[in-house]
Amino acid sequence: MDLFEKCYNFTRAEEAMAMGFYPYFTPIQEVKGNKVKVDGKEMIMVGSNNYLGLLDHPKVIEAAHQAVDKYGVATCGSRFLNGTLDIHVELEDRLAKFMNKEAVLAFSTGFQTNQGVISTLLSRGDAVITDKMVHASIVDACRLSYGEVHKFKHNDMEDLEKTLSSLDDSTGKLIVVDGVFSMEGDLTNLPEVVKLGKKYGTKIMVDDAHGIGVMGKNGRGTAEHFGVEEEIDLIMGTFSKSFAALGGFIAGEKKVISYVKHHSRALIFSASITPASVATVLATLDIIESEPERRGKLWQITDKMRTGFQDMGYETGPTETPIIPVIIGNDELAFMLWKLLREDGIFTNPVIYPAVPKDQSLIRTSYSATHTDDELDYVLGSFEKCGKLLGIIK
Repeated sequence: MDLFEKCYNFTRAEEAMAMGFYPYFTPIQEVKGNKVKVDGKEMIMVGSNNYLGLLDHPKVIEAAHQAVDKYGVATCGSRFLNGTLDIHVELEDRLAKFMNKEAVLAFSTGFQTNQGVISTLLSRGDAVITDKMVHASIVDACRLSYGEVHKFKHNDMEDLEKTLSSLDDSTGKLIVVDGVFSMEGDLTNLPEVVKLGKKYGTKIMVDDAHGIGVMGKNGRGTAEHFGVEEEIDLIMGTFSKSFAALGGFIAGEKKVISYVKHHSRALIFSASITPASVATVLATLDIIESEPERRGKLWQITDKMRTGFQDMGYETGPTETPIIPVIIGNDELAFMLWKLLREDGIFTNPVIYPAVPKDQSLIRTSYSATHTDDELDYVLGSFEKCGKLLGIIK
């Protein structure tokens, strides 16, 4: 059998392109605030994870420029060898203080962070227990580990306890959950996860990529939101959302972070985060700490949009965050709505199985603290017009 036969038989993308319903890998030509240009046409972006609106903040851009002037555009090496700059160390120290943890280790991407941490910590005979809806990076990390993988029903604490109770007391155990689920926008029941973790002697890791910067009084994420920061052993975050850069990090006990630092192949054999990205995160961290009103504005916008969609008759599911899914159900209808919205100047993200359960296709919208009322009203008006045209709402 020809190894590439599956490639030659894959025609779904080409068919969607031919029909004008291919929504992925769209080249964005220009970005100005919450407006982007696609094929020469200006559109309102409501599909980005730029939650605090910092990707084009003047102080952030200046910090990136200064870092390039001082260090160049890349490190050309791994953290383990020649790729550690003084600002990498400064960033990790700052983040450790911000997250109220003993230590932080930064990776080159968020995906790589989960991969590098989970696969490093789990040995033969250990067990990792995950929510069935966790991010793909966690799924792949578990596959790479030598541990035994167990999955529980989404946010079902009874099923989690059933899984934990089936494991031997002598087994090393790690629960891994998302703080904020990236498609549905709902939160893990962290207080109950903590309770069960204590009962069964299990360590807990939270992927809070979409929570840090957004959730909690100080923006430290879902654990702060629920008041369980001290009970969470490891908190993972990314720089590609609220921090408006690229990379990821893990925060936890100093001894655990040191072990990962000296054993994680994903870290040791990858080039380190570029100077501009490190400087960007440091600058955005300053703003996150000094301008809490950005989070307040973001939550006002979130309430406005969620209420607006629901009042029209759209289903938004269990979301509690600035990720607001508009659940359509039928794949074809979701793509049709996406296309009408795009023609009307709205940039959204259609999501279908396996990123969401079957028959739960949706339009994923997400918001920034810098969206204006005019922009938001136009988005709601477009969703109402297009949804009625397709018969999704009345």
